[in-house]
Amino acid sequence: MSTSASPAPVDAVARIAEISRHTNETRITARINLDGSGVSKLATGIGFFDHMLDQIARHGLIDLDIQADGDLHIDGHHTVEDVGITLGMAVAKAVGDKKGITRYGHSYVPLDEALSRVVVDFSGRPGLEMDVHFTAGSIGQLDTQLVYEFFQGFVNHALVSLHIDNLKGKNAHHQCETIFKAFGRALRMALTPDPRSAGVIPSTKGSL
Repeated sequence: MSTSASPAPVDAVARIAEISRHTNETRITARINLDGSGVSKLATGIGFFDHMLDQIARHGLIDLDIQADGDLHIDGHHTVEDVGITLGMAVAKAVGDKKGITRYGHSYVPLDEALSRVVVDFSGRPGLEMDVHFTAGSIGQLDTQLVYEFFQGFVNHALVSLHIDNLKGKNAHHQCETIFKAFGRALRMALTPDPRSAGVIPSTKGSL
């Protein structure tokens, strides 16, 4: 699965990372290219979750390879949360010192009756504010409560501030898909190099 994309800036440092995280509950490997074309290879054992991760890749123009082996015989909690943790670690490693990035990103995404807004700041401080009231307890094999756990794991390890609001929605599938699409688009904006700030850390503190 792929989409076309503009090439990375000439002489840009490759923003690529691979993280493997193994616990007694999950074994996860995440490979990421922040300047990719939206190619994804996903196998978490939870079909709808794979579909949502694909939205991040496609709409963020991020190449994403996530392979997860979790204790799904219990439930999906450990797998979804630990994928969020591992992806956050990979993003933090790939983005490096954050010199020259836009830093802030936001997106509104509709899908039929649903509309979501996501705003992200690569601040170096973890924080999640999420206002989402799903209209169903599960979508396929994904417990909708785990969407929060995924993003909490991500922000804790990517060290970003993240605001997620589902503004409208009656269909839980549509609600969830607009969130992940908007998240991908917000990441894309925040991580895009700002040519006017090349080599500069976007903070008055001088570090993030």
